[in-house]
Amino acid sequence: MATRKTYHVTHVNGHWQGKLEGAERASVTSDHKDEAVAKTVEIAKKNLPSSVRIHKLDGTIEDERTFMDDPYPPKG
Repeated sequence: MATRKTYHVTHVNGHWQGKLEGAERASVTSDHKDEAVAKTVEIAKKNLPSSVRIHKLDGTIEDERTFMDDPYPPKG
């Protein structure tokens, strides 16, 4: 089983970026959060299994989207 890749969408220096955890450079940059999230999700879906952690302006995690092999699937 492949190791899950985790991407983070964060606000840095006045713009939003999508970046693979541990990477030096951002994969995605945008002035708009929605655009950065959409592009980062697109990249994550191409690199399964993966997840995208979407952060608020203050750095706390707002949402997490997991693609393939969700360790905490919802009940029901």
